[in-house]
Amino acid sequence: MQSESPKVFVIGMQKTGTTSMGEALARLGYRNGGGFRINHPRGVQIDEPITREKVWAIAKERAALADAFEDNPWPMFFREVDAAFPGSKFILTERPAAEWLKSVVRHFADNPSPYAKLIYGVDQPRGNEPRYLEVYQQHSAEVRAYFAKRPRDLLILDLEGGNGWPELCGFLGRSIPSTPFPHMNRASSREAKQKSTFRQWRKKISDLFVRPRRP
Repeated sequence: MQSESPKVFVIGMQKTGTTSMGEALARLGYRNGGGFRINHPRGVQIDEPITREKVWAIAKERAALADAFEDNPWPMFFREVDAAFPGSKFILTERPAAEWLKSVVRHFADNPSPYAKLIYGVDQPRGNEPRYLEVYQQHSAEVRAYFAKRPRDLLILDLEGGNGWPELCGFLGRSIPSTPFPHMNRASSREAKQKSTFRQWRKKISDLFVRPRRP
């Protein structure tokens, strides 16, 4: 990728196809910086209290090191990113609100998250569905309003609705790959993989306790 190409930030909320977008951008030749976890063994460590200012300081440093980004914390900082990296391209991934909420609750359940606390004001989706839905819809409205007079800088994608390579490549000025658009981290695929892994382990355990028959 040429160094003068604009950075690309996927600013859709989690469970709107952000993982698929990260893979798609990597296939187009972008150096994908992804997102990052907070206070996780494979994430960044931030002293309590965790604030937007602390997260943004880390995000800004990371944004200078790659070309494309998705997942948290980027949805929170589309305004800051736009100011810090002029000329960047932004992609808002969306899906029907009811489907999104169902997917979020299914995936995150009652597991607390520092990001959830920062974004939604509560640390888990289960039991806080109205708040999650409110923030999701508000985020979409704010992004659309912010870029209303700059349509060339924002692409809105509904991957579940069939958007893919034509829309993305047209927006970024890239040739459409010959391979299908990636669809990663789907719940059905994830659960099928988990079931397959469980069956494999159950068979291994069963084999350990099955005594060989005597001749």
